[in-house]
Amino acid sequence: MRALLLCLLFITQGALGQVYTYIDAEGNRVFTDKPRSSSAERVILAPTNNVDPAQPAPTVRVAPPAVTKPTVHYQVLRILVPEPDASIHDGAGDMIVTLNSEPGLLPEHSYRLRLDGEIQGEASRSPVFSLRHIDRGTHQLVAEIIDSAGLIVERTPAQPFHMHRMTLAQKRKINPCKKDEYGVRLECPLKDKPKDEASILPFF
Repeated sequence: MRALLLCLLFITQGALGQVYTYIDAEGNRVFTDKPRSSSAERVILAPTNNVDPAQPAPTVRVAPPAVTKPTVHYQVLRILVPEPDASIHDGAGDMIVTLNSEPGLLPEHSYRLRLDGEIQGEASRSPVFSLRHIDRGTHQLVAEIIDSAGLIVERTPAQPFHMHRMTLAQKRKINPCKKDEYGVRLECPLKDKPKDEASILPFF
């Protein structure tokens, strides 16, 4: 019980001022703020958690919440032309692809087109792409919207189409060559130009 009282005294005196300790005549260790013995030693106390009212409260800096870009979602991105499973008839294998998105293309976004997985030309804010010299057969188109960093924001499923490249003979059959088109249209070479009957003079 006495040891407990000494501890309480030690704590109390530590909060009020200087604390000293010494051994009394009965051999007991005494803690006090008023030493009565020349052999008393000052006790060095650890700093307490008491706040000095004269000192300003420390400033706590709270980091602002991180600002993240809102996720952009387009309601619709589709390939308008050609339609799915469309058949394209062109002797040179050329075609036009037209895209559409809802809402319209947002700032810093661009359209990009893939043919059979390969990027076609440069990304553009124009929804119209011109493709040339596509081989005969079935191909897959994919439309994408990308941001300024090149990250894909939206993309369509692969959409098939079928390219039918007509032969020159087939093109001549559909659109016969006119006299002034020989040497102009690819399917109308000069060597196939019929001779002018009036220019043929009889020999005697």
